[in-house]
Amino acid sequence: MVKRKLNVKRLIIALIMLLIIFVLFIISLFFFMLSPVGKSKSDIEYEIASGVTPYQVFQDLEDKKLIRSELFAKIYTKLVNSDITFKAGTYKLNDSMSTIEIIDVLSGTNYSSGEQVSLTFKEGFEMVDLIEIITTNTDITKEQIEETFSDEEYLKSLIEEYWFITEDVLDEEIYYSLEGYLFPNTYFINPKGTIDDVIKTMLNETEKVLNKYKEDIEKSEYSVHEIMTLASIIEKEATLDEDRPLVASVFYNRLDANMAFESCATLGYAIGEWKLTYTEEDKNTDSPYNTYMYAGFPPGPGNNPGEESIKAAIYPEESDYYYFMADVCSENPKTYFSENYRQHVNYVHQYLTCF
Repeated sequence: MVKRKLNVKRLIIALIMLLIIFVLFIISLFFFMLSPVGKSKSDIEYEIASGVTPYQVFQDLEDKKLIRSELFAKIYTKLVNSDITFKAGTYKLNDSMSTIEIIDVLSGTNYSSGEQVSLTFKEGFEMVDLIEIITTNTDITKEQIEETFSDEEYLKSLIEEYWFITEDVLDEEIYYSLEGYLFPNTYFINPKGTIDDVIKTMLNETEKVLNKYKEDIEKSEYSVHEIMTLASIIEKEATLDEDRPLVASVFYNRLDANMAFESCATLGYAIGEWKLTYTEEDKNTDSPYNTYMYAGFPPGPGNNPGEESIKAAIYPEESDYYYFMADVCSENPKTYFSENYRQHVNYVHQYLTCF
């Protein structure tokens, strides 16, 4: 009798465990089927015609490989809002967006006015790029943007609101005060909104990213401004993500050795022109951003870096390298690192044969 009771108890426990495993599997499957299909951030225009139902849109999105599953999109809408509707019009979507993000865009639930435009800022974009994209797609003018970036009181209010913005951004040598702090991403905003709306939307995204590394940033011997500055240099200098921690090590090693950065990324920013090679005349440009002329960190970032470059600036790989060069002449660019100048020159002569 006791043995039978034990067997029944074990059976019940086994059934409960199987049920828990099954439920966890269903939950994992549900979130996987709502996750982004890919990682590309290249926008495509997606049009919804008048009278088309959400279920027809879901089928079309699956056919175009913008979502994983029409069925799971239906289930999600049933769970959160069975009365969801999509507005006719043209939208900008990409496969790095989750099903939930796509639904929010198409239904306009992120915007009280029901109006939205998609603004995509790629890794390494500069403020001049931001100004062009915003003024082209919204009612915000170039003058309003530039006035905001130079408004000291406004900047001080941001310093109080965001832990990662410091008084370093008030340096008069900085070209654009918030350069480096506006995280690259695709944003959906009200075209009739203000530049403050855009800036804070982007800064909120930056905060989400930097919060993941806040403790290590605060422990670093370098300030958050220096880290973001170096991240912007890494963003332009590294061709592959796996190279970024080693590129970071080169610059930190040069700092420790009291050597100038001699970064083409900062020189290009100083002269306002990006080239594969720079002349001696370029390198003699008198600008605080010219790290061929001035040692140490430039006044601030020269672009807005992505997360991989930020991580590399926080967690550089240890090395004895002081030089590197990217083989831009090859179809499959590779970065060559050197411990001394002679080795670096040999790599230049060996691989930079297209100049």
